[in-house]
Amino acid sequence: MRRTRIIATLGPATDSPEMIGRLIDAGMNVARLNMSHSTAEWVHRVIHDIRAEARRRNVSVGIMMDTQGPSIRTGNVPNPIDLKPGEKFTFTVGGEQGEPGRSVDVNYENIVNDLNIGDMVLVDNGEIRLRVSGKYERKIECEVLTPGKLGSHRHINLPGVKISLPALTPKDLEDVQLGLEAGVDFIALSFVREAKDLRQLRYHIASSKFKPLVIAKIEHQLAVNNLLEIIREADIIMVARGDLGVECPYEELPIIQRRAVKQCLQVGRPVIVATHMLESMIGNPMPTRAEITDVANAVFEQADAIMLSGETTVGRYPLQCLEVFDKIARRIERSGGANYHDRAELTSPRQKLVKSAVVMAEDLKAAAIVVFTIRGNMARHTASMRPRHSRIYAVCESRVIADSLSLNWGVRAVVCPFNHELPEKTISSALRALVTAGLLKTGEVVVIISSISAEEQIVDAVQMRKI
Repeated sequence: MRRTRIIATLGPATDSPEMIGRLIDAGMNVARLNMSHSTAEWVHRVIHDIRAEARRRNVSVGIMMDTQGPSIRTGNVPNPIDLKPGEKFTFTVGGEQGEPGRSVDVNYENIVNDLNIGDMVLVDNGEIRLRVSGKYERKIECEVLTPGKLGSHRHINLPGVKISLPALTPKDLEDVQLGLEAGVDFIALSFVREAKDLRQLRYHIASSKFKPLVIAKIEHQLAVNNLLEIIREADIIMVARGDLGVECPYEELPIIQRRAVKQCLQVGRPVIVATHMLESMIGNPMPTRAEITDVANAVFEQADAIMLSGETTVGRYPLQCLEVFDKIARRIERSGGANYHDRAELTSPRQKLVKSAVVMAEDLKAAAIVVFTIRGNMARHTASMRPRHSRIYAVCESRVIADSLSLNWGVRAVVCPFNHELPEKTISSALRALVTAGLLKTGEVVVIISSISAEEQIVDAVQMRKI
């Protein structure tokens, strides 16, 4: 069983029921909806299709809504502007008129206040680089450093600059409400800068019937500076290397990724490595050797999940991308991992209980650790310990909890009714169901972690059993 989870972004190439089903069959654990390119109608339709295809196969597939975030973009450019090194170019705000062909309006008026002379302005994922040479009331004058063609609605990065945009834009708030109504499992907050950004998102989730887990996307230099506090506040971390690689010096990117993964595992927080993992496969049927090594490194570091973006939204080979992820993950998992979790913080009695169960399972070479969990937390603790030999089965009475576990390393969730008056019957019936489904075999040894109610109390326990 592959432990590393696979996230695939849905788009024009993959948003039909047939393709969603094929993605699930190929190993997709979580479907990502990128709200930078999505409408409410599309979201409702595609969520219905994901749920239907997952239920048809009796598997848990999570749904992630990824907010657009506070994006700074160029305005309308009727004809692409050819920029050459050494030339002057002006960014204007508030409809200020600039020289035709030598200026463009920007959707963020405070850019004039936030930038200083000497700061860098990067356009279109850093392909065009400019340096601020002058500041005026409603415009910024820059010197072009690298050539390129500047078009409409191009993304602007301001590396190292603390911008005053809100963590959640009006569009983000509308999308979050849409996600809550549709019952998504995860909401990813883009361009997180500090822990209070996540608390703002939690405030908007608090009154909802559905409470999706919160993912903090690390893609800004300020997020790197505040990494540990963000990790502790978030439910899940995503190392979003696209904008992060523009915001930070590129030679620092591997170090930031390793540091983020290591700190997440030591705190017991799930972590995703994302962006540009198989970029060449948008148009080619095979990955480059460098991409293979990049994916392998993320798996070796024992990230919970690896993610596909453009590869499965507009790419020509989405199913082959999943196959590549699956093959690499399975092979690297057999070779061992970085084991950053060995120094994990164990701050609660439950975490210590789970640790003892994992140690027992490893010593016994148990086939599986079967976790009976009400809210999913015991299963998440088990996954954070990264058991090497034993599979993890999370038995839940709620389909919502089962889907929320789709992103955790090594966890396969199954739904089974709980008998709260007779917990032993719950355990026995669930083990029989796992054998019937072919997930366990008669004669195998399993370690059981139970967190089920008995006489109106939550009772945690560990036991070993032979099937």
